[in-house]
Amino acid sequence: MEYYLYIKSVHLIFVVSWFVGLFYIVRLFIYQVDSYEKPEPDRTILTTEYKRIQVLLYKIIMMPAMVLTVLSALVMIYLNQNLLLQGWFHLKLGFVVGLIAYHFYCGKMMNELQKDVVKWTSGQLRMWNEVATLFLVSIVFLALLKNSLNWIFGVLGLVTFAVLLMLAVRLAKRLRN
Repeated sequence: MEYYLYIKSVHLIFVVSWFVGLFYIVRLFIYQVDSYEKPEPDRTILTTEYKRIQVLLYKIIMMPAMVLTVLSALVMIYLNQNLLLQGWFHLKLGFVVGLIAYHFYCGKMMNELQKDVVKWTSGQLRMWNEVATLFLVSIVFLALLKNSLNWIFGVLGLVTFAVLLMLAVRLAKRLRN
């Protein structure tokens, strides 16, 4: 247990790195989709650069950060197996599995955009970007509040936060236009 806090610190560093990548890659998707409306040669220059940055971000930052986040979490579970007996931890693991699915879906989206296959509008991507925020808020609240979290208020709070987040995205769209 003497190494637990060191492992936890490493875990948090990689969680932050992973989320930075998750937030940024979807912004790059938005910029790429928006760049298709630009005239040539701007369109080609911008899309080429966004594609290049996406691949670097995904392979060099996001994948290692995700893997090291999961590995450090597994070490923490090994060092403190009592975590597996706590209900809040099971819920947190559920959100983490969802976050991993989100990560790989972003990879799928990136691969499509690399081939200039555009299935999402800029507005839809802005909403998609907020899904990572919902995962972040859920995981942090569960990790910090643990069993002291009142589940009813927690769920209501998360739903309220999600609604406010979506309203903020729509308001930002109106202000941009």
